[in-house]
Amino acid sequence: MCGDCGCEVANADHFHQTLHLEVNVLEKNNHIAHHNHHYFEDHGILAVNMMSSPGSGKTALLERTAKEFKTPFSILVGDQSTDNDATRLQLAGAKVRQITTHSSCHLDASMIEKELDFIKEKLLIIENVGNLVCPSAFELGEAKKIALLSTPEGEDKPEKYPVLFHKADLILLTKWDLIPHLNWNEQRCMESIKKVNPDAKILKISSQTGEGIEAWYQYLEDALCALPSPHK
Repeated sequence: MCGDCGCEVANADHFHQTLHLEVNVLEKNNHIAHHNHHYFEDHGILAVNMMSSPGSGKTALLERTAKEFKTPFSILVGDQSTDNDATRLQLAGAKVRQITTHSSCHLDASMIEKELDFIKEKLLIIENVGNLVCPSAFELGEAKKIALLSTPEGEDKPEKYPVLFHKADLILLTKWDLIPHLNWNEQRCMESIKKVNPDAKILKISSQTGEGIEAWYQYLEDALCALPSPHK
């Protein structure tokens, strides 16, 4: 079984019990996420949840963003173990808080709720645990969901893991600079995305060369400008 969310069912005898547990876990999580969402709205905070497989380039993108993006922001970094990513981001000048999930394969709303006092800036970026399945099931109270797909992962990942890519407000195709070295079909990738999310906004970026980075910054700026006035 996968940590909190009961992803694996051992046999048919346990099916109803496992399903009941999963429903209860998600209901509790969604209740806390609803509270987080209202907190962010009341304080004029844009919360962004970044999700992807391990190694897709989330931390590299946030390193560059921390150095170049003009608007200050906070980062919550989720990992099962170590604070390696948080250390990298601190060295890049970011305001970071590490959340260690231990056996859990995702962040949940209660983990975010415990860090609300840490968030002082108008932008919060949550770097979720590297996983294409579990994080997509748990609402955190975020306003935007961002899915990353790196070019080395293959063009059909959105079809294999449709929930994450279907829910995404933005899909970032990362490591775009590697395409000349890969047997990678852009048309096939776009078709895969459109099958699960026909209205997806897609950006092609490279944290190494800077391709598409300004469009990423503009996306964040536009989302910040679209925030309703805080109620606080």
